[in-house]
Amino acid sequence: MLRAVRERDAYANLVLPPLLRDLGLSGRDAALATELAYGACRSLGLLDAVIAEGAGRPIEEIDGPLLDVLRLGVYQLLRTRIGAHAAVDTSVALARSEFGAGKAGFVNAVLRRAGEKTPEQWVEALAPADPVGRLAFEYAHPAWIAQAFADALGARAGELREVLAADDARPLVHLVARPGDITAEELALVTGGEEGRWSPYAVYLDGGDPGKLEPVREGMAAVQDEGSQLVALALTRAELDGPDTGRWLDLCAGPGGKAALLGAIAAIDGFRVDAVEPAAHRAELVRKAVRDLPVDIHVADGRASGLTPGYDRILVDAPCTGLGALRRRPEARWRRTPADVRELVVLQRELLSAAWDLLRPGGVVVYSTCSPHLPETVSIVADAVRRLGAEQLDTRELLPGVTDVGDGPGAQLWPHRHGTDAMFLAALRKPR
Repeated sequence: MLRAVRERDAYANLVLPPLLRDLGLSGRDAALATELAYGACRSLGLLDAVIAEGAGRPIEEIDGPLLDVLRLGVYQLLRTRIGAHAAVDTSVALARSEFGAGKAGFVNAVLRRAGEKTPEQWVEALAPADPVGRLAFEYAHPAWIAQAFADALGARAGELREVLAADDARPLVHLVARPGDITAEELALVTGGEEGRWSPYAVYLDGGDPGKLEPVREGMAAVQDEGSQLVALALTRAELDGPDTGRWLDLCAGPGGKAALLGAIAAIDGFRVDAVEPAAHRAELVRKAVRDLPVDIHVADGRASGLTPGYDRILVDAPCTGLGALRRRPEARWRRTPADVRELVVLQRELLSAAWDLLRPGGVVVYSTCSPHLPETVSIVADAVRRLGAEQLDTRELLPGVTDVGDGPGAQLWPHRHGTDAMFLAALRKPR
C-alpha cells in the first residue's frame, strides 16, 4: 500500500481495504495492517526526518522501495507498542527478501540509529524552534497546515495541539441512517454502534468493514461523516423568504453522500433534488448513492450547468484543500501545498456566484468546505456578501444542539471539539 501511494499517488483508503480482502486478513491482523499502513502515511514528515538523520543522507537519495521498508520500520519503533527488536528484525528480513543482504544491512543500521532515541528526544533534536513548527513536526503535519489551523482557531489558537492530535488519532466510522428507511436508533441496534451526538441520523462504529453491514448493503445506510450530515441538514433547515416549492440543488454533488441525504429528506415532502457533477466517473458514484431517490443527475460544470434558475435551496459543497478531513485521508497532508489554495479559491468564488444566479429571490444557498482554512471559508463568504448583496444568516441556528461552533454568523466544526471533520458552513439568503 505504501508503494502504491508513493508511486501512483494512490489513495490509501481506497487501496488498503481490497488488499486486506484479497489477502484474507481479518480481525487483529487486519487491524495491525491498517494501523501500520495508515500510520506510516500520516507520519511521513516525521519518519523521513528521522530516516535522513539515521542514514546520513537526504531521503531523495534512498531508493523508493527501500524507503517504504524504512518508513514502516521507523513507524513501528516510534509510534507503536511493537518491541524494538521485532520492528527491526521484521524490517531487515523484508529488505533481505526483496533487495538482498547489502540493502538489509543498510536498513538494519538506519533502524538501529532511529531506535537510539525516544520519540520525544527525536522531536527535541529535529523540530523547528518556533512553537507552531514544533507542534507541526511533533504531530507530523506540514508547518503551513498547522499555521492554517492556528489562524482559523483565532483567539483559541492554544487548542492547536488538540487539533493536530485529533488529526493523528484513528477516527470512528460514521454511518448515516437514510430518513424514511431506518432510524439511527434502529441502525445502532442492528450494527452494534452508538447513536451520534449531533445529527439525528448519525451512528458511530468503532471499526470493522462497514461495507459488510446489511443496512449498508441494502442502501438503508451509508458511510458519511457526521459533519457532512450536518451540512446537508443545515440547508433543509434554513428559513426561506416565501414558500418552499421543492426545487433543491446540490451543485458539487460527487461522490454523492450529501445528495443522497438531501434526496431522502426531499422524498418525504414530495420534493426533488438536482445534482451536478462534472466528472463522469464521480457522477456514476452519485447515481449509485441516490438510487431510488428523487434526484436528477447532471454531468456538467457547476459554473455553467445550463440549469433553469429558480431554486429554493442550493448546496455548494465546494472543492477545497480537504484540510478538515486529514484524519480520514492519511496521505493527503503531504500532497497539498499552499499553491493549491490559490486555484481553489478562484473556483470556490465562481461556483458560489453560479449558485447565486440559479437561486430564486428569498432562497438560500449554503456554502461549505471540508477545510477550516480562512481563505477558503470566511474570506469567500465575505466576498460574496460584498459582491452579491447576500444576507448572511446565523448558521449556528441551523445546527440545534451543536455547541462551540464559533462566534458566527458562519459555523466551524472541529475534530477535537465535535468528533467530526473540520467542516465550515455558511448560509446566505437572496434578498427579494
